[in-house]
Amino acid sequence: MNRDQTKEKILRVLGGIAPEADLSHLNPNVSFRDQLDMDSMDFLNFIIGLHRETQVDISETDYPQLFSLTGCVDYLESKTRPG
Repeated sequence: MNRDQTKEKILRVLGGIAPEADLSHLNPNVSFRDQLDMDSMDFLNFIIGLHRETQVDISETDYPQLFSLTGCVDYLESKTRPG
């Protein structure tokens, strides 16, 4: 999975959590919570959706790495990279 595919999966999951949001204007370095007005349950649903979409097990201690689009892409890339 390349970075663009990873980003598409993340945006697809976010679209399910925040269907009214215009995801094309997301700042990749700013927290999803700040941009999409996500609460803690929305964020947990996002994590569950990421797991379902990518089959990557996400530890609770890693959640802070998933607060932004850039962080999500970097995290998932590191977990799915061969070797």
